[in-house]
Amino acid sequence: MEEEQRPYDVIIIGGGPAGSSAAIYSARAGLKTLVIDRGPTSGALGSSHKIENYPGLDPMTGDEVLAKISSQAKGFGAEYIKDTVVGVTLKDETKSVFTNGGVYDTKAVIIASGSMGRKPTIKGEAELIGRGVSYCATCDAPFQKDNDVMVVGKPEQVLEELGSIARFAAKVYLISPNGKMDDEAIAMIKDLPNVEPMPGFRVSQIMGEGFISSVELNGPDALKKEVPVSGIFVYMQGNKPIVDFLQDQVETSSAGCIEVDAEMATNMPGVYAIGDVTCKRIRQVVLAASEGAIGALAAERYIRGKDKLRPQWS
Repeated sequence: MEEEQRPYDVIIIGGGPAGSSAAIYSARAGLKTLVIDRGPTSGALGSSHKIENYPGLDPMTGDEVLAKISSQAKGFGAEYIKDTVVGVTLKDETKSVFTNGGVYDTKAVIIASGSMGRKPTIKGEAELIGRGVSYCATCDAPFQKDNDVMVVGKPEQVLEELGSIARFAAKVYLISPNGKMDDEAIAMIKDLPNVEPMPGFRVSQIMGEGFISSVELNGPDALKKEVPVSGIFVYMQGNKPIVDFLQDQVETSSAGCIEVDAEMATNMPGVYAIGDVTCKRIRQVVLAASEGAIGALAAERYIRGKDKLRPQWS
């Protein structure tokens, strides 16, 4: 009973690929580890229909990949609870994590809350996430090879990923809600012959049974248009880091990304951030997993007072 009441060594906020990979390394190091996760489908990976580029794994759904990683973490002794973190206190040596279900004390915190900070707002979007609705070209553009797709978002949000999408898709319909494009956007689109801008149109509904089949648009003069596509990449004030529960206790960039050093440490001693919450330009499961390993090793060093990171061997 006394063992159950003592504070955790490490609490990981988020059970995606970064958080669950951190749990593997933390629990394997003999640290009492708790993962607090809203659920397997709350993050980007859990809502992915297929993952085919994770080393050593055959193609499978995102939640199947997560199940494998979390099962391995649980095998080393990591605990998982399904709950939502609503607040934290991080400045003291013993840190506290507040959820809807209770309060948990810990020596170190690893933040892996992700960056799906935008709630689906388009009709049909939530139902088809991972089934044609995507927020990451690097992740999902290869699945749209030779298909017609749509990209919606402000040009400054879209430009970095538009080229990747156009490289795979047969045709790309570009919807910019504000209808304006700067010189950089116009020049880039001219170099992508399969991209068709549709100025003045807005997405009103994403349609499909099981997978996307078409998108309904509202255009100028109350014109409605239905465009057959097999995918839509949404960049509408989305992909924001989920950091509201931190209440400005760690340093973030102007975009809300948590600032970390090479060991994934924040400005707060004993607090680390990994995965999409740090706003990596390339978002891949394998990169999130590597950051999870680094963050957990750094947390172990902090807790045990080691002079440097120590690798884990068999």
